[in-house]
Amino acid sequence: MVSKCLSFHLHLHQPNRDSIPAIFSKPKRHFQTITPTKLISTPEQGARRSFKKACQPTTTPMASPSSQPPQFTSQFADDALVVDPDPTLANDDLRPTTSAERTFSGWEMASLWIGLVVGVPTYYLAGSLVDLGMAWWQGIATVVVANVVTMVALVLTGHAGTRYGVPFPVLARSSFGIRGAHIPTLLRALVGCGWYGIETWIGGEAIFLLLPRIIKESSLSQPLTWLGTSPLEFACFIAFWLAQLGFVWNGIDGIREVEKYSAPILMALTSCLLIWSYVKAGGFGHMLSLSSRLTSSQFWSLFFPSLTANISFWATLALNIPDFTRYAKSQRDQVIGQAGLPVFMGLFTFVGLAVTSSTKVIFGEVISSPIQLLGQIGGFWTMIVAILGISLAIITTNIAANVVAPANALVNLSPSRFTFRRGAVLTALLGIAFQPWRLLKSSESFVYTWLVGYSALLGPIGGIVLTDYYLIKGMDLKIKELYSLNPKGEYYYSNGYNFAAFLALVIGILPVIPGFLQNVGVLRSIPRVFTEIYNNAWFFSFFSAGAIYWILSLLSGRNRNQESIEPLLPNTP
Repeated sequence: MVSKCLSFHLHLHQPNRDSIPAIFSKPKRHFQTITPTKLISTPEQGARRSFKKACQPTTTPMASPSSQPPQFTSQFADDALVVDPDPTLANDDLRPTTSAERTFSGWEMASLWIGLVVGVPTYYLAGSLVDLGMAWWQGIATVVVANVVTMVALVLTGHAGTRYGVPFPVLARSSFGIRGAHIPTLLRALVGCGWYGIETWIGGEAIFLLLPRIIKESSLSQPLTWLGTSPLEFACFIAFWLAQLGFVWNGIDGIREVEKYSAPILMALTSCLLIWSYVKAGGFGHMLSLSSRLTSSQFWSLFFPSLTANISFWATLALNIPDFTRYAKSQRDQVIGQAGLPVFMGLFTFVGLAVTSSTKVIFGEVISSPIQLLGQIGGFWTMIVAILGISLAIITTNIAANVVAPANALVNLSPSRFTFRRGAVLTALLGIAFQPWRLLKSSESFVYTWLVGYSALLGPIGGIVLTDYYLIKGMDLKIKELYSLNPKGEYYYSNGYNFAAFLALVIGILPVIPGFLQNVGVLRSIPRVFTEIYNNAWFFSFFSAGAIYWILSLLSGRNRNQESIEPLLPNTP
């Protein structure tokens, strides 16, 4: 019920850049062994000198992942050995980033979020809340508050990525164990695959709109019971699915370029749409007249589940944001880039609400879908430009939010078999298997079954990871131990699994299950307390799992590392 319209139906030494092995495509190389040659004045200076030497690759090509593991050096001044990571735990996609690979500025991080925010699902957010009875400003305020909460989680989780240069699957090894990290990363990947299918289906509908009327009215547009949609719509879906693979194929550098150059284009097109609606409707008087239809108690009963659903919208990125911040130039760049999220979300949901409300004045009916709105506007070239804009918005959201995390999770599962590209292709295939056209038939199933439901999985993972990093480990990680299967290793725990983390995960999820089962129709009635827990699934699971993990860790004696550890790249203020 939260959204009837939300569904789519809804610096250290920096070597020459050419000498650094590219993370996705260039040949792998050995790094030289650290050999201290003179006394050092301080441990920090020693660590920097040692790592400076370690970052200079030799010209010896590396063997295949299956025959010889990648090598990189420890960041410690007193460790003169090359770290030989276990071949089942490392490859070029999982190793820590080097100084030369840290190219994301604050603007490029912000551009990433502009590309993510400007999309069709975001267009509906505030309007869906107004449909449920909120005033226009209450709907926008709810979205902004939710994204302030999300931004805090993003910055806190992103810190580890920038400090140590590791992706989320490697960071998760610290809390869940070397082998146990597969569970949270695959849960995150599963959600990403579902979202990939949803966004791709929306892009396919944009292609469908461009087709001649004679084709759209043919027998091919009639739905097939076994397929759940028409062959024509399914073909448009597959066409858009194929188009996205070209962008994904270039890896993180290709994604960065797409996001950076798409951001100003998307902002310009959004401004044009807003100006058009303002001129045609004679202002935003109709939107401003949308007052609340709720009593005080009704508003608060709607506010919290709506807040949860909106936090869930980016709860996926709040987990795997280290996949991106590991490329940030500094902590300042990652914080500045992510601080714009509440602003971007507030502005774009305002645009969606303003344009949607103006359609009542312009066309005599409310048109909540931007793609249907384009069909009403008419004009061949207008439609071409608008469809290209919508396609660009979908692609920038999909490849950044829904490809990187699943691809990295699959690489982490088997580094010798998977590369980023292979993981991305498998992610796209699983997106088809989710059959998003069925999920989007009901907006209530989209919000309560999908958004709120998966927040119960991602919330406790986030709580455990942040509790471990800040309260248990004190932001000090032993990088070489994250890539080691040594039974005496810091993060090996019990046979590679940290059972305290998994117990906290289960306890965080269990109380949400009755509400989920009621929502999908398995249970008819449940005690009110479980309904409230489900309506606040992300908050409940995040804080309960984090608190339980903290208590269990203290009881087991794992409070902090015994020694102070220098970050891999300490010059990241």
